[in-house]
Amino acid sequence: MLENYTNQPKAMAVAAIVCVAGVCYGLFLRFSPQPVEEKIIPVVRTITAGDKEGTSQVEYPGELKGRFESNLAFQVAGKINSRLVNVGDKVSQGQVLMTLDTKDVIQGALSSNAALEAAQANQKLAEDNFKRYAELHKQGAISQATYDNFKTQLAAANAQLRQAQAQASVSGNQLDYATLKSDANGVVAKVLAEVGQVTGAGTPVVTVVQDGEREVQINVPESALKNLKIGDTAKISFWALHKIETQGTVREISPIADTLTRTYKVCVSIQDIPEEAKLGMTAKVSFQNSGSGQALTIPASCIYQVNNQPAVWLVNQDNKVELQDVEILNYAGNDVLIKSGVKAGDIVVTAGIAKLTKGQEVRLEKNGGK
Repeated sequence: MLENYTNQPKAMAVAAIVCVAGVCYGLFLRFSPQPVEEKIIPVVRTITAGDKEGTSQVEYPGELKGRFESNLAFQVAGKINSRLVNVGDKVSQGQVLMTLDTKDVIQGALSSNAALEAAQANQKLAEDNFKRYAELHKQGAISQATYDNFKTQLAAANAQLRQAQAQASVSGNQLDYATLKSDANGVVAKVLAEVGQVTGAGTPVVTVVQDGEREVQINVPESALKNLKIGDTAKISFWALHKIETQGTVREISPIADTLTRTYKVCVSIQDIPEEAKLGMTAKVSFQNSGSGQALTIPASCIYQVNNQPAVWLVNQDNKVELQDVEILNYAGNDVLIKSGVKAGDIVVTAGIAKLTKGQEVRLEKNGGK
């Protein structure tokens, strides 16, 4: 009993200390400053629309080609025996370009000629027999059935002769087909087969660009088609020929887009081809776009696609971003010509557009538009 009595004050003291500590901790939590979550405002790079003057001149890269290109092929299959031209060689109409091994073709021609000779002999015999029996039939020495039999034999022999003549002609043609000749004056642009290679009938082995008109082929996006038409004039310059320019005219606009690039091929005929210009050279085609009006030029990095609709992020007076649909007139290098949706003075975001949300507050990079 005495031991329990002496421990009681100690327990009461411990309890009092715990209560005081709890009250102090509660007061500390109540009156101490609470942590405030820092608001992160992203920094964006912007431009002011209208600072960069728009241009009505639109440029496209292209390649110098001939208007007429012939992909030549053998009309019979066989092993290539010789190649007589190289890329860049000038050729004339009727010039031999390649030949095939003619061993099998010659044997086929000999067989057809032998069959023709046999058919000629058979036809001669049938004709002589018919003449003799026709005379006997007039004299009443043979029956009508016998006469008709020899007449039918002659008709069959004539048919066999015509068949043999046609087959011999085909064999003769195949012998000629074993020699590939150029169908026009021009320049060899491609050689697609070599000696020793077995090629099939109709497989292109040589490409010849015919002499005459030259043109530049370019690829334009579908948004630019409405501003192009056949007959439009263009200025053409060549990357390798400094300070040499010429004029061209749109000759053809493809009605079908390329399956991979989704662009349309446009052929621009060159009126006065420079002597220094060579096939395959890189060219630049410039069009004066009369439909640009009050279009503004902004960097292509500003464009944000939403359901195939081009748009840009604009910064309002409260430094919050809004998504604005735009109509693109044309692309010019790394810039985009905007027809509508953006007006002069608008603050357009140029970098970081993929992480923005509607109404989000942003900070402008120093010297970045305002």
